[in-house]
Amino acid sequence: MDIIVLQPDTPEENIRHILKKLESKGLKGTISQGTERTIIGVIGDTSRVTEEEEDAIRVMTGVENVVRILKPYKLASREFKKVNTEINVRGSIIGGKKIQVMAGPCAVENKTILMNIAERVKNSGATFLRGGAYKPRTSPYSFQGLGEEGLRYLAEAREKTGLPIVTEIMDPRDMDVIVKYADIIQIGTRNMQNFRLLLEVGSIDKPILLKRGLSATIKEWLMSAEYIMSRGNQNVMLCERGIRTFETATRNTLDLSAVPLLKQLTHLPVVVDPSHGVGKWDLVAPMAKAAVAAGADALMIEVHTNPEEALSDGEQSLRPDLFAKLMRELKPIAEAVGREI
Repeated sequence: MDIIVLQPDTPEENIRHILKKLESKGLKGTISQGTERTIIGVIGDTSRVTEEEEDAIRVMTGVENVVRILKPYKLASREFKKVNTEINVRGSIIGGKKIQVMAGPCAVENKTILMNIAERVKNSGATFLRGGAYKPRTSPYSFQGLGEEGLRYLAEAREKTGLPIVTEIMDPRDMDVIVKYADIIQIGTRNMQNFRLLLEVGSIDKPILLKRGLSATIKEWLMSAEYIMSRGNQNVMLCERGIRTFETATRNTLDLSAVPLLKQLTHLPVVVDPSHGVGKWDLVAPMAKAAVAAGADALMIEVHTNPEEALSDGEQSLRPDLFAKLMRELKPIAEAVGREI
């Protein structure tokens, strides 16, 4: 018993009664309202529910059917929700017809550089500003980010350009300050299976961008999304950013087959980050185009006005003029697959 399908126009009092029944079994219910049906996703160890107990729920007033989901990820599955999830961030819809573009520097370095980049990507058609204030780096001696100072710069850039901001969280202790500034909170690849952090962001009212782990399978990735959703936050988007394989010619192997596969398995929006996927600026544009053709709902692209002087990931950052060119070239591809950009 993982989904309870309700009859049309089931009264609220009947829904509350069903939820109380689940609570008495040590379970929790999450309500999802579709265009035709309302369903209750059952969270918890449903394997302990006997056939007799399941039948008792099936005959409750307002219940049309009780369905078992075979996949280990319940709330993230297409079985739980047939229609695509659309996430509204300050009026921009992620998961709808329009392909959103998140662009900006890997790391916020100073106010002047950030403001310049923000204005340039905005003028080229970007709809979100990305930038890291807290940076997870392989070396402890590399630039680690500006912290709250960087978040303030991002907020100022949002006020000036109107672009909602995407930034990464690394530590639950930074939650309060990041929630104060961010529109979308990113869980980076190294933290995809930081389950304590996933549960923490699951309890807040902010959209979460969950990047795929370095060597994570699709199932592991979706189970991480399930951790977030199990705490009540249903606004999760999945970001393919390349996985680690035997290939060394590129930074990672961008798994674009994950995009249509995820569209089959889950209702969550799918984002592609070609910058981290290839690690080379001259490969970013072709992979961004391929991502749009594959069905991505959004792109995340690193842009910097002076890549050779960037404090983080300059080798994979597009200059603003090349980003503008890419945005122009993406439009006919989006139209060809029934989308817009």
